[in-house]
Amino acid sequence: MRGPRNAIVASKKPLGDVLKPPNRNTDTSLKEKATKKNSGAPKRPVGAFFVFMEEFRKSFKENFPENKSIAVVGKAGGEKWKSLNDSEKAPYLAKAAVRKSEYKKALINFQNKLNGTVVEDTAAEDTGNSSSEVHDGEGEVEQELSS
Repeated sequence: MRGPRNAIVASKKPLGDVLKPPNRNTDTSLKEKATKKNSGAPKRPVGAFFVFMEEFRKSFKENFPENKSIAVVGKAGGEKWKSLNDSEKAPYLAKAAVRKSEYKKALINFQNKLNGTVVEDTAAEDTGNSSSEVHDGEGEVEQELSS
């Protein structure tokens, strides 16, 4: 029979130190990474799947009015989206692309307002040409690509 292990017992930390949670408020790296969001900024556009789900929810609600579960609707929509081929997904991809281009325009306008510059870009939409042209000394015109 062995005796008590005094060496191990003596090296243990007191319970008070073990039960205390670490102080996370003093971590400055998290504070530096946090960015303040601007409430006036345009919302990011949804992807093609969520454009599909907007229409799918309406049709699912008409077909199954007694179903109130969000999880069932989401699961059925996901299965339906996976079963669609590329040609059936194309209208939703196009709608998502339109929303993305509108978001980019709204974001540029918002950033210009923050910087104090107001740019009217209605002529470029009507003609299809870019309104930002750079003229060099030789008379050539270089257009900037907007992406």
